[in-house]
Amino acid sequence: MEHTRVLQAMACVVALYLVALAVWLGWLAPHTPPGTMPYQVFIMVGLFGSATGIALAIASMPSRADRRLRRHGLEGWARIEGVRPLSRTDHASELTELDVELTVPGSASYHGRIVVDVMPVDKPGMVIGRTLPIRVDPDDRDRIMLLPPADSSPP
Repeated sequence: MEHTRVLQAMACVVALYLVALAVWLGWLAPHTPPGTMPYQVFIMVGLFGSATGIALAIASMPSRADRRLRRHGLEGWARIEGVRPLSRTDHASELTELDVELTVPGSASYHGRIVVDVMPVDKPGMVIGRTLPIRVDPDDRDRIMLLPPADSSPP
C-alpha cells in the first residue's frame, strides 16, 4: 500500500469535508425546517464516510505507470538466484531483495535485483530456483513488475 497516496486522499477528503461543513453550518442549517437537524447530521456523517471509502478505493488502485506497464510491458520470466530480507514493514510483510536472472523473449538474459514487499503467505514461494512471471518496460529494462504467479513456468 502506498501510504503517501492514502495520506493525500484523506487530506483531500478532510479539506473538502471541512468546506462542506462550513457551508452547511453557516448557510444551509439556519434555513432548514425545524426538527430536521438530526437527519442533516446523519447525512453529513454519511457523506464523510462515503467520501473516505471512495478516496481510499481510488488511492489503493495501481498507478497509471503500473497499469501501462502491465498492459504494454514485455512478458518475461525471472529466475530467483538469491533472496535477502531487508526490513519488516508496518503491515506484517517484509521488504525483500531478490537477485534474479531476467529472461525476455527476443533478447539476451540479464541479471538484476527486484525489491518486493513479501507477505508471510507468499514467503515459501520466494525460494532460490523459482521462476516468476514478470513484465519489463520496453523503454527502460530496469523497470520490472512481478506478476501474480498463476503458472510460473516458461512455455
